[in-house]
Amino acid sequence: MRRYILRRLLQLIPLLIGISLISFLVMHLAPGDPTALFIDPNVKPEELARVRTNWGLDQPIYVQYFLWLKNALLLDFGRSYTTGQPVINEIAERLPMTLLLMIPSYLLTLLICIPVGVISAVRKNGWFDNLFTFLSFAGMAIPTFWLGLMLMLLFSVQLRWLPAVGGIILPLMTMTIGSLAGLTRYQRAAMLEVLNQDFIRTARAKGLPERVVIFKHALRNALIPIVTILGLSLPDLFGGAFVIETIFAWPGMGRLGVQCIFQRNYPVIMGVVMLSALLIVLGNLLADIGYALVDPRIRYERRD
Repeated sequence: MRRYILRRLLQLIPLLIGISLISFLVMHLAPGDPTALFIDPNVKPEELARVRTNWGLDQPIYVQYFLWLKNALLLDFGRSYTTGQPVINEIAERLPMTLLLMIPSYLLTLLICIPVGVISAVRKNGWFDNLFTFLSFAGMAIPTFWLGLMLMLLFSVQLRWLPAVGGIILPLMTMTIGSLAGLTRYQRAAMLEVLNQDFIRTARAKGLPERVVIFKHALRNALIPIVTILGLSLPDLFGGAFVIETIFAWPGMGRLGVQCIFQRNYPVIMGVVMLSALLIVLGNLLADIGYALVDPRIRYERRD
């Protein structure tokens, strides 16, 4: 397992470099110049040229990229065009707020989708299964931004129970509901497949209590695909954070990224993209490790 983890970590290096290259090129393909957003249009051309030189925008794009990459390897992502602060400091200020949303949402999703999926599978076609099937399909069909606005309208405007901006409950509800619907269906499908296996019928034929059959024999095997899906759902959480933090004015990394996209703040955009990519690939690695822990048949060591 240790060799596998080390090999995967080494594979992150070319992967992250490739992500940085594509992101850098796409970002610079957009028309316009960042200096037009921050500099007085009446400024002298000499002063504008000096600013472009200070920001490195007068260099060819490939030179800009390699200079950025060289500094990024030293954890220097440059300085923000708007505040002049180091990018890594600005991200460090916002990242805890994003994690404050993501981690509880991830845990709530896990704690809800597994029991709901199991009960729906065990009581297939019952009222509980039909109810959550309807809610799951409705949750998958509703766009995240619309759900956030509707929750804000209901709980902040109509009922006046929760603040529209600045509170954690509404953005947490929006993020959790958005990711819960699909995962519940995956868990239900995985549980139904396991319940139809021969070893489950054998366990029941031996006279084992239904509780033992469900939670000891069936559930562990049904968790194997859901562990993978949970790891792959991290990109959705990051993508949702950009939308949800913007709607609820949550001062996290997602909102920072959206603001910097509109401002053409290249250094901060690259910092947010690279940190998001790093967390996503590490999340997928943790999903692979969890896959092996749940299923003892899985081994990542090379056999001679």
